[in-house]
Amino acid sequence: MAEKLEDLTLPNGSVQKIIKEALPDNTNVGKDARLALSRAASVFVLYVTSQASNEAQKVNRKTLTKEDVINALKDLEFEDFIEPLQIALKEFKEAKAKKTVNKSIEGTTQNGTEHSEGEDDDADGNDEATED
Repeated sequence: MAEKLEDLTLPNGSVQKIIKEALPDNTNVGKDARLALSRAASVFVLYVTSQASNEAQKVNRKTLTKEDVINALKDLEFEDFIEPLQIALKEFKEAKAKKTVNKSIEGTTQNGTEHSEGEDDDADGNDEATED
């Protein structure tokens, strides 16, 4: 676990990309503002993670699931974030599936045999690791 807040900041490149996508093209953001946004985002992630962890602990799980995060957002009264999160999760899952299919096709065409990715996924389609 991190010992100080500086250990918990998000990568500057990721924060810059999010800021750039959220603002109009002609908007400049100062260094102090970027730092403040990065810290605020880190604190938010910690806050939601802590609540999601509590959700998982209620049912004796060590692994957080997307349902834990969604329930945490509800409990913390960030319901407006749930729909965009669900859309992003769906897009991520679709992109991952497409990437797996493309790799499978590349593997088949390169050596003439089928190559299958994703065999380590759970049978129900979840990609979660378990630590019980």
